[in-house]
Amino acid sequence: MEERQRLSGEFFARDGITVARELLGKILVHETKLGIVRGVITETESYMGEEDKGAHTYGGRRTQRTEPMYHQGGTSYVYLIYGMYSCMNIAAMTEGIPQAVLLRKVEPADEQSRERMERLRLEGAKGRQNISTIRKHLADGPGKLCIAMGITRKDNDIDMVESPSFYVTEGMEVLEEQIKAGKRIGIDYAEEAADYLWRFYL
Repeated sequence: MEERQRLSGEFFARDGITVARELLGKILVHETKLGIVRGVITETESYMGEEDKGAHTYGGRRTQRTEPMYHQGGTSYVYLIYGMYSCMNIAAMTEGIPQAVLLRKVEPADEQSRERMERLRLEGAKGRQNISTIRKHLADGPGKLCIAMGITRKDNDIDMVESPSFYVTEGMEVLEEQIKAGKRIGIDYAEEAADYLWRFYL
């Protein structure tokens, strides 16, 4: 597949809503044990820092876990949910401003990536799912996305602007009218912030 231009630090050094919307259609690239996997980003969520009750950094929580959110835009933030599934985020803004974008869904960018994603999902399923189910829901959720892209906690706190094996490139053109917005998923505890339309998808 033709190598596309990587996204720069300037792309990520903007507010989390802008970055979340403009990541749609871009291609997430990750070097896995099976080789390079490329996924077109089709769903994202914005987490807007210390004032956002849905964000891990709400109220200024700066811990070992949340530290990557405080790093420069383009830093990966990979954390565990339920003690077993990874979630992939990319920090937005600049050093010290803890905004981030959760990647919720990708589609294989090419046939080789599709095959590798299916193999990675099959390995992760350990017999609990068959290939037809996996193909139908290949990377349509944060946990499934990470399994299909081979992303683990080892990929946390990576500078995705400079990394040779984990980064984002230009992808397909997305028109403004193609972008839909909705409530973020799984943050019912976040009071009024649970109703913000900060989830974006194609």
